[in-house]
Amino acid sequence: MSATPKVTIGIKALNEEAHIAQALASACAAVAPFGGEVILADSGSTDRTIEIARGFPVRILQLAIPAEKSCGTGAQLAFQQASGDFFYLLDGDMVLKPGFLDAGVAFLQENPQFAAVGGRVCEANTNSIEFELRAQSDAQKGSRVAGEVDRLDCGGLYRVTAVREAGYFADRNLHAFEEFELGARLRSKGWKLARVGVDAVDHYGHVVAGYKLMLRRLRSGYAGGPGEVVRAAIGQRHFGQVLRDFAQLRFGIVIYAWWVLLALCLAGGWWLGLAAIVALPVGYFSWRRGGLRLGLYSLATWNVNAIGLIQGFFRPRRPALEPIGCNDLSAR
Repeated sequence: MSATPKVTIGIKALNEEAHIAQALASACAAVAPFGGEVILADSGSTDRTIEIARGFPVRILQLAIPAEKSCGTGAQLAFQQASGDFFYLLDGDMVLKPGFLDAGVAFLQENPQFAAVGGRVCEANTNSIEFELRAQSDAQKGSRVAGEVDRLDCGGLYRVTAVREAGYFADRNLHAFEEFELGARLRSKGWKLARVGVDAVDHYGHVVAGYKLMLRRLRSGYAGGPGEVVRAAIGQRHFGQVLRDFAQLRFGIVIYAWWVLLALCLAGGWWLGLAAIVALPVGYFSWRRGGLRLGLYSLATWNVNAIGLIQGFFRPRRPALEPIGCNDLSAR
C-alpha cells in the first residue's frame, strides 16, 4: 500500500435533495488529500438529487432497475465501482466531518488487524420519537461509544482488501442491518472493527412520525431486514456471529413467546393473566426508556421486528455477488 492510500467515498441516495449538496461537498473535500474519488449510488431519485450531484466532480451511478432498491443494493453498487485502498460509505442525509478520514486512515495503517474504523455519529435531528430513542441508545452503547465493536452503524472506513476477502461489501438482498451483516462476515474471517472518539458524521435523517415510520418500514420491506440477515447466514461461516450477537433475533424470540402467552390467556379466558402479561412489558419498557410514551413505542418496535423476522426470512434471494446493473449519469 502506498504511503498516501487512495480513498473512495460511496454515497447512497434516494430523493435526498435536501442534504445531498452538503454530503457531496463534505466527501469531495475529504478525499482531496488522498487523490480519492466520490461515487454517488442513486436508487432512482425523482427529485433534484441527480441535478444537484452533476454540479460536483463525482461519478453518478443510478440503479438500472429501481424496483431492486434496498439498503444493501445501494451500498454494494457504490463499492463494486470503487478503486480505492479504503472505502467509506456515506448516506445521502449525512455530512462527513472534517478530519475524520485522516484519523481513520491513520488508525487502519497503524492497526493492520482491523478491517474498519468508525467515529462518533452526531444525530442532528431528534424531533421524532424514533431519533429520540436512537440518540438515547447511542449515548449508552451505540455509535458514540469508542472501542472494539461488532458493527459500524451509520458508516465507517473499510480496508478494501478485507472486504474483498469477506466476499462483498453489502448483501444486495438486505433492506436493513447491512452493517451488522458485513461486520459478522469480517469477524468470521478474523478481522476486528473499532470506533474511535472522533466525530465522523452529522446525520439528519427523515422527519417522519414514529408510528407512521413503522408502517412505512413494513410496507417498504425495511422491517424484513432481521429475517434477511438470518436467512443469509444459514450455512455460512458467520452464522455463529449472527446467533451470538444479533440482538434482533433474540428480540424476536422473546416476542414470539409473548404472543403464545397472550394467545393462551385469550383462549382460556384468563383475563387477569392477560392483563398481567400485557402490563409486564409495558412497565418494563417504560422504566427502561424513562416514560410511558417511549416505552409503548419500544414495545411496538419489538413487535414490528418480530414480524420482520418472518417477513424477511421467507423473502426470495438473489446471489449476493451478482453484479448490480446501473446507468452512468455523470456529467459529461
